[in-house]
Order: sequence, then structure tokens, then C-alpha cells
Amino acid sequence: MLIHPWDAPHDDAEWQKWLAVHDFGQLSVNGLPGEPPHVQPMHFVHEAGPGPYGLVLAHLARPNPVWPALEANPVVTLSVVDDYVYVPGPWQAPPDSPPEHGTPTSFYAAVQLRCTAHLVDDPAEKAELINRQLGHFQPEGGSARAAVGEAPFGRLLSGIRGLRLEVTDVRAKFKYANHRPEEIQNRVVAELTTRGGPRDTAAREHLLRRRGSR
Repeated sequence: MLIHPWDAPHDDAEWQKWLAVHDFGQLSVNGLPGEPPHVQPMHFVHEAGPGPYGLVLAHLARPNPVWPALEANPVVTLSVVDDYVYVPGPWQAPPDSPPEHGTPTSFYAAVQLRCTAHLVDDPAEKAELINRQLGHFQPEGGSARAAVGEAPFGRLLSGIRGLRLEVTDVRAKFKYANHRPEEIQNRVVAELTTRGGPRDTAAREHLLRRRGSR
């Protein structure tokens, strides 16, 4: 992923705050010889520590074909992308140029976590991992906790494998025209407001937030 200086996060807190509310991504795993890479969509929880970039917790079904590839090579990438919009060319046209000379582009936020995967097969450790995920996604409760040998979920633990992903590096990008002149940025903000598409509000807020903190 190409990251220009103006698209880079201002600090680690920026991508961490964004990732905290974007907890569904795609896990990319190198395939075995002769196989293409595996790309697994999944919910996950990103927690602080033990290293500088934190830890990711997840689980997948035991029959998932990704396991042999993970055992052969535990170095993976977890990719998360959201708040993306298409920006028509005329919105970015220079002030002294015809609208049709503007360059179309995409705005988006992306975080890529490079990780070392550790597989979790111990039943008690899997139960703990599941409960930590449940605490994140369902803090209001309402579901029984997983416990080895106890109903209703104890019998289901054998059907999953847990994942602890030790994050070793982070690449993050917030591509929102922050290198463009203020006149163009203001036009883009106005057009996003008028269009009002599914992610236009989030994109507009990113542009304004990052402009204000430069």
C-alpha cells in the first residue's frame, strides 16, 4: 500500500482509535506451495499489549482450509478498509481549469496489521478467547459465557480454533485530499454534504478533522 506523507496517520493514536470501531477485516495468509493466498473475512478484537502494536484475537471454524497454511507460515496480514467514497473528477478540478479536467479518485481509511499468528487449541484458552471477544462485541451481555464442559457452549469449543495475532508492524492510511489546496478541499466537503451517500459523512469528517490538526 502506497502511503504519501500527507495520507499517513498523525500518530499511533489516530489509527488505534479508528481500528477500535472497525473490527471486521480480511486475514491474508500465504498459501501452500502451488496455492494462491487465503483471504479470510472475520470479526476480530484488537487489544493493547504485549508489544507496541498490540494483539488481535479471533477464531475460525476447525474445518477452515486456512489452518495448514497458517501452520506452514504464521506471518500474516490483517487488512481493514472502510469510510471509502468515490470522488468525481470535477470536484477536484483546479480553480483555473475546466471541471472536466479534474482527476477522479477514491478516499478511504485503511489499516494493515502485519502479524505473527499463534494457534490456540487448549479448550480453556479458547473459552477465554471467546469470552474476551464476546465482551467486546456484546458488552451488554445477554449470552452465556463459554466454559469447558459446561452448557451451552462448552461442547462447541472442539469445533473451533483460536487465533492470537501478535502485531509486529502497522501500515495505516487516511486518504482524504489533505494535500489539495483549501479551495478544492472546501468544494469536496460541500459536494460530499450534498451527495449524502452511505459513507460521505464519514469521509467529510476525516477530511475536516485531518485538515484541522495539520
